[in-house]
Amino acid sequence: MKSFNDNYEDNSTDAGFQFTFDCDICGDGYKSEFVQSTTYRKGRGLRGLVQGVNMIGGLIGGSAGDIGYTLERSINVLSERFEGMSPDWHKEHQAAFEKAQTEAKGHFHRCHSCNSWVCDACFNENEGLCTGCAPRQEIYVAKARAEAMRRNIDDAAESATVWSEMIESKTTVCPACGKPAGNGKFCGHCGASLALNKCPDCGGENAQGAKFCSHCGAKIAVKKQDTSCPECGAKIEPGLRFCSECGYKLS
Repeated sequence: MKSFNDNYEDNSTDAGFQFTFDCDICGDGYKSEFVQSTTYRKGRGLRGLVQGVNMIGGLIGGSAGDIGYTLERSINVLSERFEGMSPDWHKEHQAAFEKAQTEAKGHFHRCHSCNSWVCDACFNENEGLCTGCAPRQEIYVAKARAEAMRRNIDDAAESATVWSEMIESKTTVCPACGKPAGNGKFCGHCGASLALNKCPDCGGENAQGAKFCSHCGAKIAVKKQDTSCPECGAKIEPGLRFCSECGYKLS
């Protein structure tokens, strides 16, 4: 079978015929009206007759059962012809296909430049061509403006300064409680100081708790926090700036 365009799908079955024709540009499709096969209707009625004969034959037995078996074998052969697309089915198929093409052509336009068959959305009615060959002016202008806007934004982003602070090391995890330290000078969870320790040899800054300098490798003495208040002797939790018992300032 030859279609008015090559972009179509045959949805037919032994029960009937239906076809989908797609736009050559966007792929949107039009599905033709379903046409039932008269051959399928006749075969279905004959199968019902055989089932009735078989039921009678099973009750009576003998010759009636033999007749039912013979008719059933005939119907099985006929069913195989349906599955293999019988000549009658092919005739109906061809007629339904020609009817479906006539029906679908009313929903498509042919571009006389590239010979594509396209839907209403992809056809420039002012030029008589598809939008691939002759884009609609207002749509093409809007697309060009949008692309130019994106290029301008990208160019401005390339030259924009988005970071003005100094690049320096910061403690990212609190050495006292082990939670994320935040951006302040003290931990937002326990209040411990987040000041960086300076290496006694090279002066490089290192995170609190580091045992060796990350700049020169020298050993760094880790300062141990007092565990008791020098004023009242109460136990001091890590990170506290004032004694919780007497209010003495610890640092």
